[in-house]
Amino acid sequence: MTREGTAASPTYRARHPVAYLTYPGADAAHGLGRLPGPLGWLPQHTLGHLPLPPTVTATLRSEDNPERPAGWVITLPLTVDDLRAGSARATRTILRAVSRAQALGARTVGLGGLTAQVTGNGAALRGVEDVGFTTGTSYTAALTFLLIQRVLAHCPVHTRIAVVGAGTGVGQSVATLLARHTAHPMLLVGRHEQQVRAVQASLGAGRAQITTELSRLNACGLVVLLSPAATGLCAAHLGPDATVLDATSPRVSWPQLLLDRPDVRIVDGPQACVPGIRHPGPGTTLPTCLAETLLLGLSGHEGHFTLGEPAPGQAQTMLNLAARFSRLGFVPAAPQSFGAPVNLNRRFEQDAPAPVERRAQTRRGTGTRPIFPMANTTP
Repeated sequence: MTREGTAASPTYRARHPVAYLTYPGADAAHGLGRLPGPLGWLPQHTLGHLPLPPTVTATLRSEDNPERPAGWVITLPLTVDDLRAGSARATRTILRAVSRAQALGARTVGLGGLTAQVTGNGAALRGVEDVGFTTGTSYTAALTFLLIQRVLAHCPVHTRIAVVGAGTGVGQSVATLLARHTAHPMLLVGRHEQQVRAVQASLGAGRAQITTELSRLNACGLVVLLSPAATGLCAAHLGPDATVLDATSPRVSWPQLLLDRPDVRIVDGPQACVPGIRHPGPGTTLPTCLAETLLLGLSGHEGHFTLGEPAPGQAQTMLNLAARFSRLGFVPAAPQSFGAPVNLNRRFEQDAPAPVERRAQTRRGTGTRPIFPMANTTP
């Protein structure tokens, strides 16, 4: 029998180690997932013909308890084509990797990149016993909200926020967090009016307007892109001095937009800055799925978490856990634009967050209520 934690009533116990499933090339920017030794130099297509087992390619340790592993990165000997095709070999390899994770002692497994897609966002693994699965999209929503908060500190007080892709799980979660913790007016944008209208109703009367037309973005100072619903975005859709936060994957904004509209700023989607987790890669950032998996392990969460679309309550739980383990990081990395540091309001930001008191004052000055205190779902 499986145990599945819910956003409303999660179960927490002593921390436990986790595992994160990836594949060659998926997390190259973070230095994770590369096969060891000469195997790391093999061309992608060769992997499909070698009977290689899933391999532990990194051990992760938390600075507040370095004696015991916080988790392991397990690299699957699969190609992107194997995973996109959802081949039987890909499914067998993922199940072998899960068995390897259980043998190591992991009780939560993060499905990174295309491993989530192959398993139907984890739904195909619900029947696996004694281990929980998560896809990381709840923390993606939470991290996006935190980055929006950071951007809003440089925007006028009553800036209107457009949430493009509000009908998706991540979009609804972001919109719900904005409705709970800010006073900014919102425009919910999506391809399917019924879905967006349902999200609007969940936020309360008068909290947001809805549209299916990108042309209405020109009345918004901050445009948050969360789904392919933003495909087709062009310079004419944006208002004067607008800021675009592109959290789509693959991204839908391009540098040409900056050439067409020099007054517009484009900010990349958020990265998780977690300096308190030791790993063999460069820098202090981690994939968002791995960060979510680590938070669940650190909190002792039992059972599955984000399977399928994330729920707003799960994103709120991730905010609470990120605050609980803030001594290790779990904050948005410094804003970037197409991979380069971006200048917000004529000053460069640093990875190190401002003290809680100063951030709260900044948000109050922009019409944004502090995130804390929140309804606490952790002991």
